[in-house]
Amino acid sequence: MEVVELKRVPALEAVDLYRFFHAGDDETLALRGVSLTLWPGEIVAVVGPSGSGKSTLLACLAGLDEPDGGMVRVNGERVSRRSEGHRAKARATSVGILMQSGNLLEHLTVGENIRLSRALAPATHHPEDVLDRVGLPGRASAVPSHLSGGEAARAGLAVALASNPSILLADEPTGEVDAENERKIVDILRAEAARGTAVLVVTHSERLAAAADRIVRLRDGVVVNG
Repeated sequence: MEVVELKRVPALEAVDLYRFFHAGDDETLALRGVSLTLWPGEIVAVVGPSGSGKSTLLACLAGLDEPDGGMVRVNGERVSRRSEGHRAKARATSVGILMQSGNLLEHLTVGENIRLSRALAPATHHPEDVLDRVGLPGRASAVPSHLSGGEAARAGLAVALASNPSILLADEPTGEVDAENERKIVDILRAEAARGTAVLVVTHSERLAAAADRIVRLRDGVVVNG
């Protein structure tokens, strides 16, 4: 009997990404030929000094910004050079995004934020199930202003995970929390990876980077190793 070998598909793939920004006659090369691959169940940390292109890279990977050159594929499907509607659908169904700020709408409860996040890709679980995963049981009715800094960070992570995305992109997820909450977030990310989620984090945290399976180092818009 013939054995058919199944090809493994990356969860996320960036191929030779370039991104330019113009201010008058000045041109900034934010990304210069950046390529990386993220596999299901893997945690990759993107590190580098401020201005190295980390946040620009994450925005391009998330489909929030378009690269000037190269392409991005999500679960084998190209999402760069596609309509905003196409990119939005890919984000809603496959990608959870945690930004440095603005992850929670202040006039909504935590549970309402979670429901809103998954509106385009309804999930079968209740908001409390997601909050249990991030260690915030019973906080669905809380408003963001009543959360501590660590709770707000984990609530934002719950919103990013609301639709059970296959890919989680996080920009400095532990940047504004204490050591204890950083440890909790690292444990959550490890648990999500164990579930098969592909996790990419932009970080300055040595502890978070040490928890990753691989580290990609950026400098001046170029991958210098990783």
